[in-house]
Amino acid sequence: MHKILVINPGSTSTKVAVYEDDKQTELFSVRHSVEKLMEFPHVIDQFDFRYELIMNSLREKGLALDFSIIMGRGGMLPPVQSGVYEVNERMLAALRKAERGEHASNLGAFLADKIARQIPGCKAYIADPVAVDELDDVARVSGLPEIPRQSIFHALNHKAAGRYHAAKVGKKYEELNLVIAHLGGGVTVAAHRQGRVVDVNQGLDGYGPISPERAGTLDNGRLVRLCFSGKYTENELLRKLAGKGGLIAHVGSNDVQELVKKAEGGDTHVASMLHAMSYTIGKEIGAMLAVLKGKADGVILTGGVAFNDYVVRDIKEMIEPYAAVFVYPGEDEMTALAANGLRVINGEKAKIF
Repeated sequence: MHKILVINPGSTSTKVAVYEDDKQTELFSVRHSVEKLMEFPHVIDQFDFRYELIMNSLREKGLALDFSIIMGRGGMLPPVQSGVYEVNERMLAALRKAERGEHASNLGAFLADKIARQIPGCKAYIADPVAVDELDDVARVSGLPEIPRQSIFHALNHKAAGRYHAAKVGKKYEELNLVIAHLGGGVTVAAHRQGRVVDVNQGLDGYGPISPERAGTLDNGRLVRLCFSGKYTENELLRKLAGKGGLIAHVGSNDVQELVKKAEGGDTHVASMLHAMSYTIGKEIGAMLAVLKGKADGVILTGGVAFNDYVVRDIKEMIEPYAAVFVYPGEDEMTALAANGLRVINGEKAKIF
């Protein structure tokens, strides 16, 4: 039996889980108040604070530091291939610079590394960070050479959903062509061609479908004029794109479950905005089916929003004439990280950043 510790830093909490091989034995969240986090100028400055809280929680629960491996959530690294990466100084240096952006997930490697160093023979790893980049060269080209298209997406859950589906149908993930749509606060839709994500929308602050919190693709000219209107600061506009866009901008909430209740209760404006979101997701899935030249083994809907049949039905109506749709709701990042750790334990060689 091998014990795996999984650490997943989020914006206002750090999720921690313990696995014995593939069985989860502990799962808890260490909460962080927004007011406390505001005291730190940069995400990296939260490291000591979060580390002490995690260690205190482990002690309070009587969990000994006897882990075989520590898995941390991968952060905003420079572009990397999919896979499991051993944490090293080069990776930590890149995360300190945060050239691709500050995000709580940047702390995952640091937290895993510090704990692993206290355990003889234990190492720290990350897996399938949001920076996974497997795009075909043609998918990188935009209309401006100064702004090539980027690969920033929910790689961990995409890959986990792809492997889960492959196992269900008795295939290897690398044998299938799939379109996978992660439906969460942000939405990313990708073309998976035999184990590689050859095209995907930039789901952080770029382009793609309307989502609960993201604006998605906009009219470029009007966006530029808004930038120079003097009405908003740069940070305010960036927040409109990611955090305060999408459903939040239209109906004041990102809680899809509650919005569905309102729509079913007769709120026509909310219903029309949910339909608009589903419509843009369906369009993006259609585009990725075209990328696969119609040779798709299926479309997978995953992520938290996929729990809502109201939204799923809308998307299915657009897509089912062209491909089979499979729904695997939720986003179990902890189990996905543990599964990647178990692959290393079982002999798969980790990559070096």
